[in-house]
Amino acid sequence: MIRYPYLLLDADNTLFDFDRGNRNAFHRVCMEHDLPESDETFRMYESCNNAMWRAFDRGECTKDFLVLERFRMFLDLLGIVRDPAACNHTHLTALGQSTLLLPYAEEVCRTLSKGHRLYLVTNAVAAVQKSRLARSTLAPYITDVFISEEAGASKPSRAYFNYVFAHIDGLAPDNCLLVGDSLSSDILGANNAGLPCCWYNPKRQPRPEELRIDYEIADLRELYDIV
Repeated sequence: MIRYPYLLLDADNTLFDFDRGNRNAFHRVCMEHDLPESDETFRMYESCNNAMWRAFDRGECTKDFLVLERFRMFLDLLGIVRDPAACNHTHLTALGQSTLLLPYAEEVCRTLSKGHRLYLVTNAVAAVQKSRLARSTLAPYITDVFISEEAGASKPSRAYFNYVFAHIDGLAPDNCLLVGDSLSSDILGANNAGLPCCWYNPKRQPRPEELRIDYEIADLRELYDIV
């Protein structure tokens, strides 16, 4: 018996290996714009990037502002004058070319697509996400993609999920499952929208008490027994 015929899947660090793709994109930025590359400078960039994405999740900035501001902050920390827009363009182009997947992502999507409808729900940059999906082996198994830029709202807001529901015939709160790695956007978003959710937690981080988590997995193949 199929418990959840509709699956709402996060993309970055749920299906796609964003961490490796991001590191490769940072390498490209450093190479093309003559910036120092080391573990330390990557941690500096990540600190700026993560701070801006957290602000975005809280609704404090737009995505267009985020992608430029992270490089402005990073370049200021380095004390080096470069064009943040050019750095950002290089970074997004490299990310859009990255089709690295997490373990078992292709297998799980291929298997589940035989009896379920799979959708991507993502806050990522639209051009990056579309380019990456089109190049990836996941493309044949994904029914549609819902990107915050096009929805006019982002996870974790209820407005984002209202948009998703308005565009999927037959979708209901009791026949879908949201699967994602982010507590602040995926799990909180499911809580806000009253949807069942599954936390993908391969690093086995402590489970927060303030959020409802219906299922927790460390391996994507565990979805078989849930859905």
